[in-house]
Amino acid sequence: MRQSKLIGRLLALSLVLPFALATGHAQNNTQQPSAKVTAKTSSLVLLPETTGTGDWVTLLCNNIKTPNQKDLFITASFEAGLYTRTRTIDTSSSEARTRLQVRVLLDGEEVEPGPAVFANRVQDLITTLNDAETGEFVLRTMAANLFGWVAVDVPVGVHTVCVQARVDTGGNGDFSARGSVGKGTLTVEEVRLIKGEDVEL
Repeated sequence: MRQSKLIGRLLALSLVLPFALATGHAQNNTQQPSAKVTAKTSSLVLLPETTGTGDWVTLLCNNIKTPNQKDLFITASFEAGLYTRTRTIDTSSSEARTRLQVRVLLDGEEVEPGPAVFANRVQDLITTLNDAETGEFVLRTMAANLFGWVAVDVPVGVHTVCVQARVDTGGNGDFSARGSVGKGTLTVEEVRLIKGEDVEL
């Protein structure tokens, strides 16, 4: 008799347990939806030397598929390098300006908030020399920088995300200025933003 009751209880437990596990699994999925992320890396990219505003150069591209209308967090991190040289003869001055800008495109369209400045420098050299002496000042630097862009209400489908950079240079006197991009990463995360809510800090 006891053996029959034990078998009955085990049978009932075997029927209830899978349902409980499935229910718990469904609740976990509801409370913690999975995020979709894609990433890509690059090595050194040399940007063309310019004496004005250069063309945009594509550094990295990646694709992401959105199953329904979503928002995208896009983050680009790169080593930004600048080179400036100013040179003077006798009593004179020279100025070199250079700036490295980065932007993100989604399906060919610029993503808000638009181009970001990853590096910027203004270098001046003023000398008072005699007998045709010259003075020269050269500076090279490279540092890693990161910035984020947000694309809202991205429609269903496969989308291409690209990050681009360009160099903007100028100056006076005898000068030269260049920019370069070193190692970097492009990360795209699929999220769903809360609409109409302000976050107070």
